[in-house]
Amino acid sequence: MKIIMKKDIEGLGKAGDVVSVKDGYARNYLMPKDFAIKATRSNMKIVDELQKNEAKKSKKTETAAQNIAKKLQDISVTATVKVGEEDKLFGAVTAQIISELIAEKGIEIDKHNILLDEPIKELGVFDVAVKVGAGIKAVIKVWVVKE
Repeated sequence: MKIIMKKDIEGLGKAGDVVSVKDGYARNYLMPKDFAIKATRSNMKIVDELQKNEAKKSKKTETAAQNIAKKLQDISVTATVKVGEEDKLFGAVTAQIISELIAEKGIEIDKHNILLDEPIKELGVFDVAVKVGAGIKAVIKVWVVKE
């Protein structure tokens, strides 16, 4: 039986794909759980329209993400921190702090989208990757200086 996937199922297909499966699998599992619908002409037309609309939306979000990435490339932020003897930091510069510094420049970035392996614990200039969306990343410069 040919079906149209409504949701992604690993090993079977992604949403919008037309796949062939055994009749019992489709009738007893995929269709009742709303993972798939039967591949008829009318359903194929509906899916084609949905895919066109989805493509338009994804193109808009990708364009917006590219614009934000361009803005972020030009930004450098400065974190002033307290230091002790031998320039050791009290605490660390975290993704939350970097997010707040970027927000002061007028761009809202969630702290979860700032890709830090571990918090910054020393003075200097660091390149920090930021997920913007639609698989696009930008790199900003973070200056960590003494107070």
